[in-house]
Amino acid sequence: MSADKPENDQHMPLVSHLTELRTRLLRCVAAIFVIFAGLFAFTQQIYTFVSTPLRDYLPVGATMIATDVSSPFLTPLKLTMMVSLFLAIPVILHQIWGFIAPGLYKHEKRIAVPLLVSSIMLFYTGMAFAYFLVFPLIFKFFAAATPAGVEMMTDITSYLDFVMTLFFAFGVAFEIPVAVVLLVWIGVVDVKYLRKIRPYVIIGCFVVGMILTPPDIFSQTLLAVPMWMLFEIGILFASLVSKRGEHPDDQPADADQGPDDQPPATQP
Repeated sequence: MSADKPENDQHMPLVSHLTELRTRLLRCVAAIFVIFAGLFAFTQQIYTFVSTPLRDYLPVGATMIATDVSSPFLTPLKLTMMVSLFLAIPVILHQIWGFIAPGLYKHEKRIAVPLLVSSIMLFYTGMAFAYFLVFPLIFKFFAAATPAGVEMMTDITSYLDFVMTLFFAFGVAFEIPVAVVLLVWIGVVDVKYLRKIRPYVIIGCFVVGMILTPPDIFSQTLLAVPMWMLFEIGILFASLVSKRGEHPDDQPADADQGPDDQPPATQP
C-alpha cells in the first residue's frame, strides 16, 4: 500500500457506510438509555444535587416551588435524561471516531486521538467550572439583588432550563482550544492570523457570553474571560502543530525518488 492512502483505505459501497452509521447511532442511543436506566432510581437525588448552588443562597425559610402539577416528577426525569446524555459523550465520540478512523492517515490518527480525549475532558471541565465556581457567584448575586418585599422562590423547571443552558454554554466554550488547533491543522487559518485578530476575538468572547448566558454581567464575564484564556491556550498548542498535507505521509512513497534512485537492473 502506498503512503499516500489512508492506513485502512477500503472502498466500501454506500449501503455499507449507511449500515455502519446506523449501527453506531443505535449504539449511541443504547448507551444513553442504559445510563438513564441506571440513574432512574436517583432522579430526585440528582435534582437535589444540581439545585444545591441555588438553595444555599435562598433566604431563610424560602424554598423552590413547582408551578405545574407534573413538574415534581417530570423535571427531575428530564434532568436525568440530560445527565445521561452528558455521561454518554465518551461513547458517542468513540463511535464517531470508529466511523471516521479508517479514512485517516496514520499521522492524522496520532493527532486526532489526543484531540478526541481533550475534547471530552474540556467539556466536563467546563461543566464543573460552571457548577462549582459560576453558579455560587451568580446565585449569591441574584439573592442579594432581590428587592425588599419580594420573596425569592424559584420554579424548579425554570431553574433546570437556566442551569442546563449554562452547562451547555460552558461545556462548548471550553472546546475552544480543540477548535483552534483543528482550524490551524486543516489550513483554514494560521497562528500568525489568529494573533492578529486577537482584539476582535476578545470582543467576540464577550458578545458570545452575552448571548449564551443570562442577562447579568457576572455570568457573561465568567464565560467570556475563560473563552479568551482558552483561545490563547489554543494558539499555543496550534503553534506546535503542522498543517494537514505538510506531513511526509501525505506524499506518495516514490515521490522523492529521482532517476538515480531507481534500483539497478538485475543482470542475467
